[in-house]
Order: sequence, then structure tokens, then C-alpha cells
Amino acid sequence: MSKPDELLVDVAALVESGHSNQMTLTVVAGGAVITGRLAPEAVWRQRVSEVLADSARLSEFSAAFTAPTPVDKAPTHLHFHVARILQGTVGIPETGGMYRVAIDDVSAWTMGDFSYSDR
Repeated sequence: MSKPDELLVDVAALVESGHSNQMTLTVVAGGAVITGRLAPEAVWRQRVSEVLADSARLSEFSAAFTAPTPVDKAPTHLHFHVARILQGTVGIPETGGMYRVAIDDVSAWTMGDFSYSDR
């Protein structure tokens, strides 16, 4: 079992305490590069719940994301909003997605997000 990066846990805790989704981060987890904005878990869960509730086929899963989030516990996951998995010269999806990444799985990270340009 790996020990989580304490600095990354501190960054995640600050996002949680500030209820802000403006912190941009890029991580490498399981060989994938994920870049985007971090959101507090409660905000992330609410947004995923809303997206699922609006789906005719997936609405029954919406309730799973409305469970209360733990209070006063060190974060174990990063919750990305408007994020992309970088592959080659493209970000998937182009419009950004909602990703949950275990902090223990992060092998490298940097502040800020990456984007590609043809210019």
C-alpha cells in the first residue's frame, strides 16, 4: 500500500474546506494524464446526481450520489470537474468530464491544467 502525497492531500483538503472549484490540477494516475478543475466532493456528487437524474436510462443511479459526504476526514479522492484525459494531441472528452481519482493512485501531479493548441 502506498502512502498518499501529504501535500496533495493538503491541496484537496483546501478545496474541500473552501467549497471552490477554481483550483486546476494535472495528475498522472494509472498511466493516464488527467487535467482539469478540482471540486469539493459534495459539489461533484451534486453535479453527477443532476446529470444522472436528467437521463432517461440512468436516473435510478442518481440517488447513489446524494449520500452525505464525510465531515472532518482527510480527503482520499480528487474530484475533477470539467476535466479531460489527455491522449496524444487531444483531450477526451473535449468538453470536459467528471472524474474521481484516488489520491493513492496519483504518481505525479502539477498545479494547473494542460491544453493543446494547433497554433
